[in-house]
Amino acid sequence: MDSNQIIELFSYTIPSLITGGVAYYLFDAHFKDQQNTRKWLLQKDTKPAILPLRLQAYERMTLFMERINPAQLIVRVHPISTDKTDYQNYLIAQIEQEFEHNLAQQIYISAKCWSIILTAKNATIQMIRLAGKNEKVIDADSLRELILNDLMEKTAPSNTAIAFIKEEVSEMW
Repeated sequence: MDSNQIIELFSYTIPSLITGGVAYYLFDAHFKDQQNTRKWLLQKDTKPAILPLRLQAYERMTLFMERINPAQLIVRVHPISTDKTDYQNYLIAQIEQEFEHNLAQQIYISAKCWSIILTAKNATIQMIRLAGKNEKVIDADSLRELILNDLMEKTAPSNTAIAFIKEEVSEMW
């Protein structure tokens, strides 16, 4: 092959490659746009159906936070014996049972909100355990008193989580 034939080959090949590249780019952009439009239409159609489920999940998690609030928990769950350890374990079991009952709600709420709810649950359990380790606590009634006194000095973890839930729900509108 001489140089004229090579130049002639390139003169046909390069415009063809450029045309093919532009066509590929345009078709690819068109198909992506079509796919995004389909996703948007699907979300538009399903959003009215999902919104009530999401709101219900936030309501249930708010109720969960209210039920594990130590002040509410102590009033609702009476000691089964005078032993502080039995009562402490009973309170923690009540929290875990409530949590397991609402475990599926994490599907409908944000990951950040779920993380805050888990933190509030664990902080409440930790608060009960720390109160049980206090040497002033000799029985279940003194454990209840100490937990309630601690709540007068600081905010319950569940109250912080409820504030976050309210904020997140307000952003949904």
